[in-house]
Amino acid sequence: MEGAGFFSLYVLPWILKILIAVAIAVGGYFLAKFGSPWLARLMGRSGLDQMLVGFVVALTRTAFLLFVAIASLSQLGLDTTSLVALVAGAGIAVGLALKDSLGNFAAGVMVLLFRPFKAGDFIIAEGVMGTVNEIGIFHTRMNTPDNVELIVPNGQLYASAITNYSVRDTRRLDLAIGIDYADDLAKAKELILQVFEKEERVLKEPAPAVLVDQFGASSVDLLARPWIRAADMPTIKSDLQQQIKEAFDANGVTIPFPQMVISSSNNADEKATTGDS
Repeated sequence: MEGAGFFSLYVLPWILKILIAVAIAVGGYFLAKFGSPWLARLMGRSGLDQMLVGFVVALTRTAFLLFVAIASLSQLGLDTTSLVALVAGAGIAVGLALKDSLGNFAAGVMVLLFRPFKAGDFIIAEGVMGTVNEIGIFHTRMNTPDNVELIVPNGQLYASAITNYSVRDTRRLDLAIGIDYADDLAKAKELILQVFEKEERVLKEPAPAVLVDQFGASSVDLLARPWIRAADMPTIKSDLQQQIKEAFDANGVTIPFPQMVISSSNNADEKATTGDS
């Protein structure tokens, strides 16, 4: 009887606690294992970036397993208050040590959520310019026009004004063109429009325009505004400028260069000659 009483008073409660703790641990493990793919599919349906989905799922799974471990230890009668405090303190210490990285991480999450740019876009932000290759959690990889790779912290990008040249399918190209004051203004405008008409890469709608921009020191400055496809931007500007120059040369329209006219007075020489007489 004494053996039975000892077993029921001391051994059996511990066996039950161990079984419950094991059940919590095993149940939590399988719940995390099978719940992670479900959470990933649920987030994927919302159109979130797969990199962000994977990171959030992994973070959620780790936090859940940590909670399961604390619950299991608590079931065994262990005081988990100090453990929770230790984890919280470690989290604060890590957060302070990695505050810049955490700032880049937060900016990366915002970029992946709101998508001010995506892979393949040509952007200018915070003094850097290039095509986006890869958007990571902490940094973004870009290629400059001269094919140099840039690795830019997300915090730096997201905190600045972002100019995205790839969002719209079409763009307006502004060409500054000067002609001589003695040339026929209407003829020059007509020649430019003829170049735009012949060039297949210039869109018919919206229609191109040629405006008188200002009267410069050496030229009448025109502003030509054709609309083009964004994909043609890297090459068409140079091609159009060459075609306009050739059309001007063939039709006697001059593109002037800055000149300085110096005139001298002979008054001083005349006075000197009169005085000698």
